[in-house]
Amino acid sequence: MQREAYRIEKTGSIHNLQRKKELLPPTEGDEVTIEVKAIGLNFADVFSVYGLYSATPKGSFIPGLEFSGKIIKIGPNVKDFEVGDQVFGVTRFGAYTTHLNISEKTIFALPKDWSMQDGAAFAVQALTAYYALVPLAQVKEGDHVLVHSAAGGVGIMAGHIIQKKKAIAIGLVGDSRKFSILKEVGYEKFLVRSPNFKDEMKKILDGAPLKIVLECLGGRYFQDSYDLLAPMGRLVTYGSANFTPSKSFINWFSIVYSYLTRPKIDPLSMISDNKSVMGFNLIWLWNEIDDLRKHFSDLMMLSLPKQTIGHEFTFDSLHDALRSMQSGHTIGKIVINVP
Repeated sequence: MQREAYRIEKTGSIHNLQRKKELLPPTEGDEVTIEVKAIGLNFADVFSVYGLYSATPKGSFIPGLEFSGKIIKIGPNVKDFEVGDQVFGVTRFGAYTTHLNISEKTIFALPKDWSMQDGAAFAVQALTAYYALVPLAQVKEGDHVLVHSAAGGVGIMAGHIIQKKKAIAIGLVGDSRKFSILKEVGYEKFLVRSPNFKDEMKKILDGAPLKIVLECLGGRYFQDSYDLLAPMGRLVTYGSANFTPSKSFINWFSIVYSYLTRPKIDPLSMISDNKSVMGFNLIWLWNEIDDLRKHFSDLMMLSLPKQTIGHEFTFDSLHDALRSMQSGHTIGKIVINVP
């Protein structure tokens, strides 16, 4: 069957992301064919388009990590789904399309009270927040937790999880106008990124130990957050937003400067300070299907609210959606609606 997809032949610019018509091969084994109805955007999409993401495929590829839609065909070995089922799921790239073939192991039944947009908005960012806070940071009741970019998709889901765990969420954002959404999703305290970040955090903590930091910015905020950690504190890093290109092309001078001035933590000081730094790339789980499904099952047991969808774009306007994500001014999830 024929499909439309946004494919990139050469990384380095959003302009290289081209909409094309191409043939989708028949399903095989445990694959299902999904008629995609919505696509969730993630920062990894932007980094892959620019070739700045280590997991980016070599050569031609279709970006996109998550989607929702309807099953229109099933392979001979499919056991758990039928034609017509509404599902959402994750893929190691390939979601920027009208149709895709994917193993039934990486899709999930769409809850009855969820829209297609809700499904496409949930998996990647909720799993990121969950994996950082629960298996890695082991958040518990009463912990003070600082979350960077708290009004973004991961930050919002982190707020819900921290509230479920009866910990204390502190949200760091770039604009005070985002405080209202932080209140809605469970943050008790919040502040704006500024040169006075460390002093303001000390006032907020008022002597309480900072046990966990979810860090995705890099640069000085990484270092300052590490310095603020209490003994036995854990900093979990899952991104470096300060490397995000702000234009349609890469400013290599800015990239190199950010790389050379990136924070460096001395392992010996970590021992004497009793602090931990953990990093992860969620896409690793796409190769560990059993672990992926276990973590997702545990995540769903928390009965979290649906993701906050801050912005919706049409499939025709996918480039505009990526530029909006680059701006840093968005709230919650960006979703692409597919006709």
